[in-house]
Amino acid sequence: MLRFADIQPAEPNLDELAERTGAVLAQLGRATTGAAAREALGPWDELRREVRSYRAHVWLRFQQDTRDAERKAARERWDRLAPGWTELEVRVKRALLEHPARRALAADLGDQAFALWESDALAFDPAIKGDLVREARLGAEYTELLASASIEFRDKKESLTTLTRHRQSPDRSLREAAERALWSWFASRRDSLDRIFSDLVAVRTRMAHALSLESFVDLGYRRMCRVDYGVRDVAAFRDAIRRHIVPLAAKLSARQARTLGVPRLMAWDEAVHDVKGNALPAGDRAWMVRQSAPMFSNLSPELGSFFEALDRGGFLDLDSREGKAGGGFCTSFPTHGMPFVFANFNGTQGDVTVLTHEVGHAFQNYSSRGLFPCDYHWPTYESAEIHSMSLELLTFPEMESYFAGDAERFRRTHLAEAVLFLPYGTAVDHFQHELYQRPHLTAAERHDLWREMERTYLPWRDWGDLPHASAGGRWQFQRHIFLSPFYYIDYVLAQSVALQLFAQAKSDRPAALRAYHELCARGGSLPFQALVRSAGLVSPFDAGCLEHIAEDLNGSLEL
Repeated sequence: MLRFADIQPAEPNLDELAERTGAVLAQLGRATTGAAAREALGPWDELRREVRSYRAHVWLRFQQDTRDAERKAARERWDRLAPGWTELEVRVKRALLEHPARRALAADLGDQAFALWESDALAFDPAIKGDLVREARLGAEYTELLASASIEFRDKKESLTTLTRHRQSPDRSLREAAERALWSWFASRRDSLDRIFSDLVAVRTRMAHALSLESFVDLGYRRMCRVDYGVRDVAAFRDAIRRHIVPLAAKLSARQARTLGVPRLMAWDEAVHDVKGNALPAGDRAWMVRQSAPMFSNLSPELGSFFEALDRGGFLDLDSREGKAGGGFCTSFPTHGMPFVFANFNGTQGDVTVLTHEVGHAFQNYSSRGLFPCDYHWPTYESAEIHSMSLELLTFPEMESYFAGDAERFRRTHLAEAVLFLPYGTAVDHFQHELYQRPHLTAAERHDLWREMERTYLPWRDWGDLPHASAGGRWQFQRHIFLSPFYYIDYVLAQSVALQLFAQAKSDRPAALRAYHELCARGGSLPFQALVRSAGLVSPFDAGCLEHIAEDLNGSLEL
């Protein structure tokens, strides 16, 4: 049985990578047919799997303990080497894009590979290698800063993750106190956070200009490989969110205030949907893992056996620890065909959500691990989030496994939060477009801009006099804004697809599960809208899509 401990990728050497890449380019240069060019891609795909596995391993190990000097040094060495490797990769991609046998290769591999390679090639030039290193260094600084948080609360040290338990307390005074403690910590680091982000905006804008682009918005879309929609499509989608989803979310928030018996819903009330508090898992992390294999097996034998392999092989890191980076994610090791799930359990209902979410990512990657080329192992981000957010909803009938008699309370809360997320995720996207179109905004102007986004997309939000957050600082807790620019509307687009699959499951669950498995198996072999339509679903960019979703949710949420 494969175990995570057995995966020890060798550290790449740039000279060796250049030599092996040169051999691939030479073989491509000699190829006169599609079949001959396809043969040259075998060694290149193997090389890329090796490098991707090392990159995933070194980054994961750093995230598991940001204080470890050896892990940090290994990550820094990779950060310095990565732009050189990107340059080598792009040389091959450009050779493929210009190859005489391109048409035959595309017929064999699919058009999506060439669309991805073209986007990658347009996003890189050797002139930006130094700035790529600087960008990675700034991102690591932000990660370390948040991982270092130690907040004194009720005579105990809490991390940003563990403080969440108190922020979701049924005791309103306790959750307000926890919220104040959180934002006091951010207020005390405001200057550092503002400086890191100002430097990130500057370096990203400089790279865009070096590539002769008007702003980082253009470069951001290229880096995200958005090949079948663009800035105007996203702007129209944001407008549809404002028209159809924001009013629905406002009704939900008003009902939440009535349910909680408060005259006005305050920011520290938003995470709680019941006077008894949110439903809590009935056991600890070890108990939840034991519950999960049979739970996933009830959806399908494949999901159940896959989760068992994750657990037995040590491909789960779910505990929150001092020095561990926050959040949750899934990465993978393509040399071994196995993904890894990283999370930070804190004893709240979010433990179940993050587990089902990240297992959705992992199962998709595992289902498509045999696709060629390795570009198809993962879809582009907005497509990837379909698998994770759909599994959150498709597991609803099995929630008694975690919550027993509180399962229905969890389902109601989770569906409400799925809707309430849509305006927030859209606000984050709009905020980023404005930031990078106006890169010379001051730190204070950025905070004012976030307040404008909240007024537009979250008009019910009231921070009271909470430090930092009331001054427009909430965005600094959103890691994606610092680390993965423009990776956020992806969740909103994917949720708009997942909610369609959820609606289908209510009337024909077997068909919805079949569609889900088939979608996972396609990996990233198609662009976003084509993947959505291949599952018999409607693209979120299509007219009427969000309107129909809102109508269905009105019924499901009994609004």
